[in-house]
Amino acid sequence: MANPAPPPRTPRLAPPTWLTTGLRPQPAQVPWPAVARASIALAAPLAVGFATERPAYGALVSMGALSGVIGDTADAYRMRVFNIAVPQLFGALGVTLGALVFGQGWLAVAALTLIALVSGMISSIGAVASVSGLLLLLNAVVGAGLPMPDPWWKAPLLLGLGGIVVLTLTLLGWPLRGGQPERAAVAGTYRAIADLFEAAGTDAYDEKRQAVTASLNQSYDMVLGRRARQHGRAPTLVRLLAQLNVVIPMAEAAPAAHLAARRFHRPLPPEVPAAVRDLADAVETGRTGDPDLRLPEARRPSEKAVEASVRYAATVVHQAEHSPYQAFNAAKGADRLGRPAALRVRMRRAARGVLLSGASWRYGLRLALCIGLSQALVSLIAVPRSYWVALTVTFVMKPDFGSVFSRAVLRAFGTAAGLLVAAPILAALPRGWGDVPVMLVLAALIPAFSAKGYAFQTAAITPVILLLSDLLNHQGFHLVLPRLYDSLVGCAIALVAGYLLWPESWHTRVADRLADAVEDTAAYVNLAFGAPSRTGGGGGDAEPEHHGGNDDHGNAGDQGTRVRARRKLYRDMSSVRSEFQRALTEPPPAGDLAAAWWPLTIAVERIVDATTAARVRVDHGAPAPHPAEVALVERQLRELAEGLRSSEVLVEVRADLSGDEDGVLAPLRQEVRAARAIATPSPNAATAPSPNPATAPSPNAATTPSPSAVTTVPEGSGTTASSPPETGSSRSPGSAPDPTSGPVPDPPRDGGSAP
Repeated sequence: MANPAPPPRTPRLAPPTWLTTGLRPQPAQVPWPAVARASIALAAPLAVGFATERPAYGALVSMGALSGVIGDTADAYRMRVFNIAVPQLFGALGVTLGALVFGQGWLAVAALTLIALVSGMISSIGAVASVSGLLLLLNAVVGAGLPMPDPWWKAPLLLGLGGIVVLTLTLLGWPLRGGQPERAAVAGTYRAIADLFEAAGTDAYDEKRQAVTASLNQSYDMVLGRRARQHGRAPTLVRLLAQLNVVIPMAEAAPAAHLAARRFHRPLPPEVPAAVRDLADAVETGRTGDPDLRLPEARRPSEKAVEASVRYAATVVHQAEHSPYQAFNAAKGADRLGRPAALRVRMRRAARGVLLSGASWRYGLRLALCIGLSQALVSLIAVPRSYWVALTVTFVMKPDFGSVFSRAVLRAFGTAAGLLVAAPILAALPRGWGDVPVMLVLAALIPAFSAKGYAFQTAAITPVILLLSDLLNHQGFHLVLPRLYDSLVGCAIALVAGYLLWPESWHTRVADRLADAVEDTAAYVNLAFGAPSRTGGGGGDAEPEHHGGNDDHGNAGDQGTRVRARRKLYRDMSSVRSEFQRALTEPPPAGDLAAAWWPLTIAVERIVDATTAARVRVDHGAPAPHPAEVALVERQLRELAEGLRSSEVLVEVRADLSGDEDGVLAPLRQEVRAARAIATPSPNAATAPSPNPATAPSPNAATTPSPSAVTTVPEGSGTTASSPPETGSSRSPGSAPDPTSGPVPDPPRDGGSAP
């Protein structure tokens, strides 16, 4: 995953970057299986409808299939069953409620507003709940705006039948490819680790590390997702869990190898990434047997850590069978790394989170306000087939899918493009059997264009919806322009009532999420080098003592707890990056303010890497740091987190972190100094909290703000920092370190031990 570098400055007469970014197609391969499924799932019901002289029934089945095609975003078959089936149930409920208030005037306005509130609130639970809430509201709007066949149960039954068609087509490959997506994902994680080892010491390391984080997230989600009751009982699952868990030691050894390569120009030998790639092939093909590893002799602590982790992974990957005892321990290891809780526990947590979360209520109220306004408007003003206004609002008002502002703009462009495609079809082609081959082509474009971006997805879906709705209302070409007007009205309602009237929507949330990540980083530092554990092992053997012991060197307690904390921290950083990318699509000033946080995002990730590298060195014999050094680093990070929550103005400061320059924490202190120097909020801000004498740093660690303020990220010609800023240094406003290059620690003095 490439680093989302801030957008370059555009020429004066060129459109702004935040607008053009969404209009450029994203590089993505065409998902040909999804293309074939979409064509069949949407065209076949139409053919059956015409053959039985019930075209309206066929159109409703195709509408249900369209919902299934949009929701089929998972790879693992068990997850796809869940992702398609659950939203279909909510969609059936939505169309039933909508049909009950069809033509009821203000009763329909009140009902849809209440449904919008519920839809918005449940969307905060997770990805499947978000799609379910979307279909609940979409189908309610359709049911309230289009006449449905009698009796009341026909419409939800036909829509659900369309979802069943998609689900059936999706599961045809399960007997032949069951488990293959999971194996491919785990093998891909091994290949990402191989690329990371290969990039150690180079500028490409940060990008490869992000790819490892994304691959680990995807693999754990696929292997562990919704399988809480299968742990320890499914041999294939146990094997994949064991193979995935042993990736963690290699990921922990990589920062130490990277640090050694940067400081001493000693990259890892090519045999190491080659051996990991061979393990990836073994995972994907299921190959077992005695591992044949030919690794060069390791001399330094970082090299020993890498060699030990690779050899341990090879032993697990090539193991033919796992005993029940090993299966039990693998399941326990999975628990430590994020296994989902029991279904009833997750439902109870979700309900509590929805009802007690301020963010859930705010989003639900925003969506309800926009839907209520759209329905009230079309009730007061005669708008033909007015449901399109509320449909537009529903699609746009999905902030978990991206920026509301950019989605409104892209929706307008995409709808206009889709209408240009639909207009000649509706004008020249009479409704009948000719719609079937047309639907074959139009439906195929939906998955192909969805991977290119939201505007392209909108352009592909618009003619499909128009064609299907015309089979229900028989208005033809005459509603093409009204559909454009309705879309523009819906976009305007979303922009005004769902964006401009809510200050939180045009203020970036990067700072808050980054503050949480910095605070978690402080806790991780304490966990990595805190008091020795009283439990000793961690209660699970999915990650045994592969580092070579050395608990007397300050092992920070439970290895599993440390691993889980590190994984959670990198997930947090992934969410920060996602929020950063979303904020860059906002118009000024939100986009410009978001760009200011990019250097600190890089710095925090490097702090986590430096902490992990130091922990690996301690595990392999380096002296443990003094508790006072650990406490000072942790205090600086917590102060930084407090400052990030108190101000959006960034200034450079001094941060004197004293300690053993030859100790394992020297690179970590340097990264912390760099982070505070590039992005510490000013304590003079009006909203800054008063200092706490109990936690204030000593005079030697005082922080003094400089007069310069960092508010934007440099352009391509900006300052590049290959080392941390010197004490008292200052940059001109608008400058910051190059996000692709980071501090290079000084080599150890007096023969200090290498990482």
